[in-house]
Amino acid sequence: MHFGYFAANPYLWAFLIVLAAFGIRGMLGFGSGLISVSLLIFFLPIKQVVPVVFLLDGVASLALGSYDFKEIRWKEIPWLWPFTILGLVVGAWILKAESAQSVTLLLGVFILLYVLYAALTRPERLPQAPRQWGAPLGFLGGVIGSLYGGGGPSIVAYFQMRHMDKRAFRATFQFIAVTDTVVRGSLYFALGLLSAQTVVTSAWLLPAVALGLVGGNILHFRIDAKKFQIMVLLVLAFAGLRLVVA
Repeated sequence: MHFGYFAANPYLWAFLIVLAAFGIRGMLGFGSGLISVSLLIFFLPIKQVVPVVFLLDGVASLALGSYDFKEIRWKEIPWLWPFTILGLVVGAWILKAESAQSVTLLLGVFILLYVLYAALTRPERLPQAPRQWGAPLGFLGGVIGSLYGGGGPSIVAYFQMRHMDKRAFRATFQFIAVTDTVVRGSLYFALGLLSAQTVVTSAWLLPAVALGLVGGNILHFRIDAKKFQIMVLLVLAFAGLRLVVA
C-alpha cells in the first residue's frame, strides 16, 4: 500500500529526481537543468517543470557560486560572458518567432560529435582552445539556454578545451549560470511563468537541492581528474541525446 502511494505520487518522484540531478550538479558543476527537465516532464506538466527547475537552478548557482567564488577564472569571462547574454536574448526572440527544433538538433549533433571525439582522445591531448572560442560557444549556450533551459553543453566543451582543473571548471561555470538566472528570470517574469504555485513547488523541493549539492560537493573532492572527465562526457552525451530527440 505504501509503495502504491509512493508510485502514484508525482511529487515524491520529483523529490528523488531533483536530489539525483543536483547531486550531479554539486559533483560536476552542471547538468541539473537538463536532467531534471528531461525526467520531471514524465510526472509534472512541462509548463510547471521549466520555471520550477529554473528557480532551483538559480538557488544552486548562487550557492555553488558563493562557495567557489575564489576559484573563478576571471580571464575566461571577457569573451564568454557577453556573448552568452547575447545568445540568451537571441534565443528568446527565436522562441517567440521561429521553430526552435532545428537549432536544438544542430547543437545536439555537435555535442554528440564532440563527446565521441573527446572519448577517443586522452583528456590532456584535447586541443587547447583559444579564449576567442568562448564567443561562439557561449553564444550557442545562451541561445539554447533560452530555448530549452539547458545551454551548458557547449560552454562545458569550451571549458574542457581550456584544460581547466575541476574546481575552476565548476566555479567559472557557476558565474555563467548566475547570469543565465538573472536574464531568464526577467523573461519568465515578463511572460507570467513565475506563478505562486511555481514558487511553492520550488520551496518544497529545496531540501532535495540542498541534500544533492552537499552530497555532490563531497564527491567532487573525492574523484580524480580522469574520473571527473569521464563523468562530464557521460552527462554531455545524455544532454546531446536529449537535444537531438527534443
